[in-house]
Amino acid sequence: MKLEYENPLIERYSSKEISKIFSPDNKFITWRKLWVALAESEKELGLNITQEQINELKSNINNIDYEKANEMEKKFRHDVMAHVHTYGEQCPKAKGIIHLGATSAFVGDNTDVVVMKEASILIKNKIINLMDKMSQFALEYKALPTLGYTHFQPAQMTTVGKRASLWLYDIHIDYTNLIFQIDKLKFRGVKGTTGTQASFLNLFDNDNDKVKKLDKLVAKKMGFDNIHPVSGQTYSRKQDFDILSVLSGIAQSLHKISNDIRLLQHLKEIEEPFNKSQIGSSAMAYKRNPMRSERISSLAKYIMANLMNPALIHSTQWFERTLDDSANRRLSIAQAFMACDAILDISINVFDGLVVYENVIKSNIDKELPFMATENILMESVKRGRDRQELHEEIRILSMEAAKEVKELGMKNELIEKIKNSNKFPLSNKEIDEIINPKNFIGRSEYQVEEFISEYINPILNNNKDVLGVNIELKV
Repeated sequence: MKLEYENPLIERYSSKEISKIFSPDNKFITWRKLWVALAESEKELGLNITQEQINELKSNINNIDYEKANEMEKKFRHDVMAHVHTYGEQCPKAKGIIHLGATSAFVGDNTDVVVMKEASILIKNKIINLMDKMSQFALEYKALPTLGYTHFQPAQMTTVGKRASLWLYDIHIDYTNLIFQIDKLKFRGVKGTTGTQASFLNLFDNDNDKVKKLDKLVAKKMGFDNIHPVSGQTYSRKQDFDILSVLSGIAQSLHKISNDIRLLQHLKEIEEPFNKSQIGSSAMAYKRNPMRSERISSLAKYIMANLMNPALIHSTQWFERTLDDSANRRLSIAQAFMACDAILDISINVFDGLVVYENVIKSNIDKELPFMATENILMESVKRGRDRQELHEEIRILSMEAAKEVKELGMKNELIEKIKNSNKFPLSNKEIDEIINPKNFIGRSEYQVEEFISEYINPILNNNKDVLGVNIELKV
């Protein structure tokens, strides 16, 4: 039995891939990559650093003595210096040039940016896979009529696929926002203790050009073209808020989608996957609860609420920096990404096995369509020379009778039969049946789905075929 608290995001919900991205190993390896990039760039710009020293650093990037690092951190109470000394003991020839001119934020902030970029790309790839599943679902059911709802009251008809296209459009907006944030993500770079680059200016004998080149060289070696033009000791924490805002947007979309699925499951029209041996309730054996959608909703709330963290952190940073961001950011950034990864995995799983019950959908249409179809019947009758007001009154009376039978007696909606039996309408039964065909009430739904997916979704899927086909296995 495990007696210590374990993070459910790691143990129950998120993928191994996202956990590895935010792992200590990835973090500290990235620190060492940054120290190598810094030393290489300083050497290229003329500092007295040898290739032998660089090679020694490179050969030990992945060889981290965590036991020694922990021992050093207890001694120094400083995680960066603990790892500087640990790295130095492993690289005795390069010991004196590790972290040369840098401050802790050089490895801390730049690593955060590297890791957020890696995590954002993973999220991007999962959104693409979700869009693929959702677009398949939307196209399959693009022409299947269903009741539309406004205020959760029956409204004009739509199709199952058209409703799914609304869900998909929200995800497309999130995808676009994420791509924008990935593209504009900026490296902190080589800025020094308070952002003035004074230490580097001293190293390069007041050569401004070399200091500027150093900033760009290190960024380039770490895969970045964009660098914060100015910073304090840390980059502006608004960047954290911008990235987590996109994750919040994804959470908002999936919360809305999962709520719709839960409501549709209550109506017995659509049902999320339900395993053969799955139990819906410990007491009520017959229940088939939408537990996946509920889990999406639950984790999405956490992501949305978490957006307060970067907002508060940025707004309360003093001058060039304070350390009251550190502990908070260790939690809020990693866990936002991990929770977002989890709800995307669950959503892909849901849309991979979403079940549509067409007979139930038709039955629900039959209960409401007679009322909706009366205007079409009225218009067609007027075209054939009948008095509108007289027919309107007849429909009103028959509708009241039918509504009373449905609501008070629990009877089937017989409004259409009542209209067929009335001698005031110049229409045959066959003509009335043709008028009330549900497909006559769905407008351009089918074509809207096709056009939207063709113009907006397929170009993304076609340009990202290499990331399609992820295999999602939920832990619970």
